[in-house]
Amino acid sequence: MIALPASVLSALLVACLMQGGCVYRMPIQQGNFLEPRLVDKLEIGMTRAQVRYLLGTPMVPATFDADRWDYVYYLRKGHVHAPVHRRLTVFFASDKVARVEKEGENAAPVTEPLTPVPSSPKSSGA
Repeated sequence: MIALPASVLSALLVACLMQGGCVYRMPIQQGNFLEPRLVDKLEIGMTRAQVRYLLGTPMVPATFDADRWDYVYYLRKGHVHAPVHRRLTVFFASDKVARVEKEGENAAPVTEPLTPVPSSPKSSGA
């Protein structure tokens, strides 16, 4: 067996650790995290106060268009996972919700209905 100098062994060890991604990377979360159940409650015709109570204040202030609120969300977990981008845009007309746009990965998915779906009657085999 060939004996390697300590400096070569330590250099190999450092190289292996660097390849393995042993450096911890904090998750980065920015913007408004909106729960899907709250987004589902958003309705056309709601007032600005009702939207603010339901979803909170948007992180991106309306600089150029006072009738548009953007709720932006970004999440990055470590090296391996792709970042998650979501955007919910609420448009107002006469201080009431006119329309809503959802963009991004898993853009506020629709939750299951709370009322059970009626089952079809079972036929009696005669």
